[in-house]
Amino acid sequence: MILPTILTTIALMEPIKDSESPDQSRNTGLPAPAPVVRALGKLGEDLNRARRRRNFTQQEVAKRIGASLNTVKRLENGDLKVPLHFLARMLFLFGELDRLVTLLDSGQDEIGLTLMDDRLPKRVRHSKKRENAF
Repeated sequence: MILPTILTTIALMEPIKDSESPDQSRNTGLPAPAPVVRALGKLGEDLNRARRRRNFTQQEVAKRIGASLNTVKRLENGDLKVPLHFLARMLFLFGELDRLVTLLDSGQDEIGLTLMDDRLPKRVRHSKKRENAF
């Protein structure tokens, strides 16, 4: 059963201390969980590597995606506050947009499907219709 795995995953998402990351959510003021910071850091490194493999400068990428040089640098540094559409544009530039499209495909969401299956009734009964009820 996947439910204990979900609870374990949620328990591991402890917020990081303010001294570890200056990036905080704009709406809640809560620090980002450490796994989120690590994942965005890795994504930034991967974007940087993909850009260099294609022999693009940061300035060229910025121009092609309609962003500033600073935005590209922030993306590659894993900044939490970079708008998502710039990431999508960068993935499109690198020919990887399809990976974003299938990122959380509901048909492949094992946790969501398992949670839905756990809520299914054990059996289905149809109520008896009364004649002359009205």
